[in-house]
Order: sequence, then C-alpha cells, then structure tokens
Amino acid sequence: QVQLVESGGGLVQAGGSLRLSCAASGRTFSTYNMGWFRQAPGKEREFVAAISRSGGSTYYADSVKGRFTISRDNAKNTVYLQMNSLKPEDTAVYYCAADFGSGYKLGDAKVYSYWGQGTQVTVSS
Repeated sequence: QVQLVESGGGLVQAGGSLRLSCAASGRTFSTYNMGWFRQAPGKEREFVAAISRSGGSTYYADSVKGRFTISRDNAKNTVYLQMNSLKPEDTAVYYCAADFGSGYKLGDAKVYSYWGQGTQVTVSS
C-alpha cells in the first residue's frame, strides 16, 4: 500500500509560480515511477508530467513543456512539480500518482495504482 499526500497548491496570479510536493509513504519510493495529473471543472483528468524511478527520465504534456519541471528526491520520498509562467488555463486540482509498472505509457492514468487526494491550483488573470 502507498499513501500519497500533495501540498503546495494555492491562488497565484498569471505569470507567477508555485511548487507542488507529493510525499509518499508505505513502500520504497525508488521502486515506482511518479506522475502528475490535473483535472479542471467539467473536464477529464489529464496528464501533466511524469518521472522515472531514478529520476533519469521525465515526460511532459505539450501544454506545460518549458514551463513546468518535475523532479524527485528519493531520499525524502517526495516528488515535486515546479510550475512557472502560470496561466489561467492551468487552474485545476493537481494529483500525484504512483506506477509500479515498466515505465511505459506514463501519460496514461490507467497505469497508475495509487493516487493522492489532490491539491487545488487557481491562477487568476
């Protein structure tokens, strides 16, 4: 069993920055890939970013490439999402998720076994 707890969300003006954190517990953190997803009101959950077990590989949705950075600290059992140049369309609940699979298709929510409760990010124009 894995528990994931997100933090760092809030209200920010367009152009601002936020850093989300996701603290994991329950199993050895370095054994699973991690992803960030988001869901805006009335929309489906969408992939934002993912990182491999070692942190050596990262993946991004086109909509956030160049603005968001995913990273992890396996010693602290934590994955981060640094969000810069935020836009109103980034407003959503952000979720972190854990995948114990091969690391393929990390953009697909179906491969993830565990999810956090989410943290709200609101970007005002």
